[in-house]
Amino acid sequence: MAILPYVSVAQQYKSTESYIRFFSDAPLEDIEAVNEKGVSAFNVETGEIAFSIPIKGFQFAKSLMQEHFNENFMESDKYPRATFKGKISGYDQNKSGWQPGTANGTMNIHGVEKELKIDGELQISDGNVKIKSVFPVTVADYEIEIPKVVFYNIAEVVEVTINFEYAKN
Repeated sequence: MAILPYVSVAQQYKSTESYIRFFSDAPLEDIEAVNEKGVSAFNVETGEIAFSIPIKGFQFAKSLMQEHFNENFMESDKYPRATFKGKISGYDQNKSGWQPGTANGTMNIHGVEKELKIDGELQISDGNVKIKSVFPVTVADYEIEIPKVVFYNIAEVVEVTINFEYAKN
């Protein structure tokens, strides 16, 4: 996978578990999907981070929603992954416990790259790292079209939650 070599080797951590959720709060229907197949690498010393999430890994409560998501909205055969490459700042690598951090980088969804700032928290302890964040993604920014027939079923801005757990590589 080409995204993970982005993070340099010293003090590199590789994800051991991931949890990615998106939530669409729309007037007619709430839509939620969860994906536990993301991979990530993080360099504690430099703050470099990269993650890759397979679009088809999102699981929905209704199979028809999953089919429409992959075929009609995300075109997951054409754009199989969402990725992020950037750098986290604002944390102390020698401090234990949860602390704030901000990732600045490039998100690629649906073949569209966009500069993004993501606030979150990280915890560094005993050779392990945990990173978590909740942030908004505006669907139109990534040229994902919502057909008028389902416009009230899908929010224009979805909430994305990410949780990664890492171990030293």
